[in-house]
Amino acid sequence: QVQLMESGGDLVQPGGSLRLSCEASGFALDYYAIAWFRQVPGKEREGLLCISGNTATTYLASVKGRFTISRNNRRKMVYLQMNSLQPEDTAKYYCATQTACQDGAPFLSWGQGTQVTVSS
Repeated sequence: QVQLMESGGDLVQPGGSLRLSCEASGFALDYYAIAWFRQVPGKEREGLLCISGNTATTYLASVKGRFTISRNNRRKMVYLQMNSLQPEDTAKYYCATQTACQDGAPFLSWGQGTQVTVSS
């Protein structure tokens, strides 16, 4: 059973940084593409980045150069490093499985999410 658990969300000031973690269990992480997306209540889900093997793909232009995705298959972890955070980055962040890193491809499974709030 695919299980994903996000952590690391927090309240941070504009310009600050956070690293989110995604712990995977119940499946072989090595064989899956893992993406991060975010959602604000009442708004569309936004795909952010995806990693397949060691190749990262950025879905959302506004995070390019600020957010970085990485993975450690041995530890069954995927990370989202977020720098230069802005109030518009405030959202609940989720990691999710995808069959491949393709913008618009469905997210198959995701966790409960972790809240990121950027405010002074």
